[in-house]
Parts: sequence; C-alpha cells; structure tokens
Amino acid sequence: MKLALFADIHSNLEAITACLAHAQALGADRYAFLGDLVGYGADPLAVLDIIEQYAADGAVVVLGNHDAAAVGRPADPLNASAQAAIAWTQAQLGDRQRAFLTALPLTVRDGNTLFVHASAAAPERSIYVTGPAEAERSIRAGNAVYIFCGHVHEPKLYYLGADGRPMPFRPVSGTPIPIGKHRQWLAIVGSAGQPRDRINKACYAIADLERSRLTFFRVPYDHDSAAQKIRAAGLPERLARRLERGA
Repeated sequence: MKLALFADIHSNLEAITACLAHAQALGADRYAFLGDLVGYGADPLAVLDIIEQYAADGAVVVLGNHDAAAVGRPADPLNASAQAAIAWTQAQLGDRQRAFLTALPLTVRDGNTLFVHASAAAPERSIYVTGPAEAERSIRAGNAVYIFCGHVHEPKLYYLGADGRPMPFRPVSGTPIPIGKHRQWLAIVGSAGQPRDRINKACYAIADLERSRLTFFRVPYDHDSAAQKIRAAGLPERLARRLERGA
C-alpha cells in the first residue's frame, strides 16, 4: 500500500492536481489530506470538489486552522493577509463546501497511524512543530508509531532515538527513508499549495507502510498561473509572490 500525504493545499488547484498526478503515476492507492485545504489561494471550490471526491472513496481528511476559520471557527489569530483570504474564501463557499469543512475531524487514527494538521499535543490549538521539543510533545501525546501532519509548510521528519529524545531529519526529495516500526515517527509532509522553504515546487510525501519507507517529493507546477489567479481575485499581492518565490 502506498499512502500519499498532502498538507496545506490552500486552494492551489495547479499544485494539488500536479501532486495527485505525480502520486498516481507512482502507484499511490490511498490518500490523506492533512488540513488547510483552503485559504490563501484562489480556487477553493475546485480544490474542495477534488478532495470531496477522494474522501468519498475513503481518503483521510482532517481539519486545518484555515479550514476552521473559513467556517467561522478560528483556532488562533491569523495575520492580515490570511484574514483577507479567509474573508474572500467565505464569500465563495456554498452550503455543500461549508458542510464538508464543518464535518471534518481534528484527528484520524488508523491502527498505529495518527493523522493531524498540527501538533497532536493540542490539535484544536494549531501549535507549530518547529523543533525537537514540540516534536517530542506531539509524538508522546499522539501515542502512535507514525504521526503525519502539516501546518509548518516545510518538510521535516523526527523520530525518537534510543535515548528517548527526538532526532530531526531533513529529507531529500525522491530519496526513500527507512521508518521502522520499532521507533516512533513524526513526519511534517510540507506544503503542496504554499511551500515556504525557498523552493517553489509543491511538496508532498508517499508512505509505503508495508515496506516501512517514507519518500518526500518536490513537484513542479504552474505557480505563475496560480499566482495570477490570486492577483485577479484581488487577494493580497504577498500571497501571489509567495508562490513565485517559494517563501
């Protein structure tokens, strides 16, 4: 089984369609969308239509803080650009999309795997896992072999070493990483829709849990078109530039 993992899509249709096509070409047969489906980008309806179709076929989908804000349940304060994008997104959503987002869970547990948008230590608070201390709290609270999450917009992997301390690992695109079940792992899969590590390629990961392998990927997509849609919608210029620069 190959599990494709996408986070922080942020209404970026060009990015998610490129990532899905890439994953399908590699034989992905299961999918998980780790929150922040909307916000920032200019295609919330098209993106939600795609994800709803995958959800109907059994994909895991969890709630992100931008998704919660879009249905009037903000988890934490947003900056001015994010607030402007959420206000615009709210005006685009119909009853079906609002109902879909409202019904999303904060976490999904499947055997020894936990799916969450941010930290498993407090899923409702959208805590950023930016270092070993936050990673350890999330791993211990999640109580799973594998925790898959997003929110940080940069790919990163942590595992508990033999001494019980979290060890960080920065993945290389396309290089499989052994993730043996004898350890506990936390994978931040990066952002499909708004990467922030100065690489303007979309990011996602595939977990082959039967072989205990995790591979992160960077996928080129038409970020120029996605940025121009943001400008055409009257959304903040900063959001368009982030796609072009990857930061």
